[in-house]
Amino acid sequence: MTEDALAELLAFVLAGRPERLTELAVAQMPPGQRAAVGAVTETVAALGAVEPVTPGAKLRARILADVAARRARQARRALLVVDMINDHLTPGRILEVPRARDIVPALVARLDEARRSGTPIVYVLDQHDPTDSDLDDWGEHAVVGTEGAQVWPALAPHEGDRIVTKPSYSAFYRSDLEKTLDDLGVDTIELTGCSTEVQLLTTATDALQLGFAVEVPEKLQAGTSADAESLAMKTMHFLVPYKPSRDARLAKLAQLHPHP
Repeated sequence: MTEDALAELLAFVLAGRPERLTELAVAQMPPGQRAAVGAVTETVAALGAVEPVTPGAKLRARILADVAARRARQARRALLVVDMINDHLTPGRILEVPRARDIVPALVARLDEARRSGTPIVYVLDQHDPTDSDLDDWGEHAVVGTEGAQVWPALAPHEGDRIVTKPSYSAFYRSDLEKTLDDLGVDTIELTGCSTEVQLLTTATDALQLGFAVEVPEKLQAGTSADAESLAMKTMHFLVPYKPSRDARLAKLAQLHPHP
């Protein structure tokens, strides 16, 4: 194997992309390339037990350049909490998502961790004017100023958390979410909340087309049923950011938030 080929494999293995994206990329490779990636991955994992060896000058330059580039574009993540409101979590409400109550403890723990690490948190909340015709189709829910539109108490926002309201399914539709994420310098969103097959799926689709990377932790999402949840998760697992939009987003963030 040439040093150029080895450097390319090392760059792929060390790219730090989400596991699902790595699996998708490897699955699309020819058998020989998949085997080479596997071999390099095993070698990298075993390096801690091997006496260091100085690489050739050309390989070393390629590796260092790739590491520098990856540091410059290191993912800036925000944790999004979507529609974890009283009208979805209170038993008996017209749009109750019973499974959403089950993820509250894990989401509380993730919020605590995010606040400790300085990860921005953005609450995205459904909100409707009392005269909104959308209520004709879905029934009265998340009306501005009501208790039902408020965040479930155990998950209440803290000082410094951002709050974005939306009138429909996607968190990006007629909302300030994209601008909020731009202001935070975010290129990757960790999507949590309910419901998986409606709000999270539509939000993820819009995010990917806008060039954001999307992560949906299994234990931090809730669908209206296990089947609907499973299908939506498989769909989101398969999708990747639209490459032209991804490149444009990273370039935009580099201008808005220059790397020191």
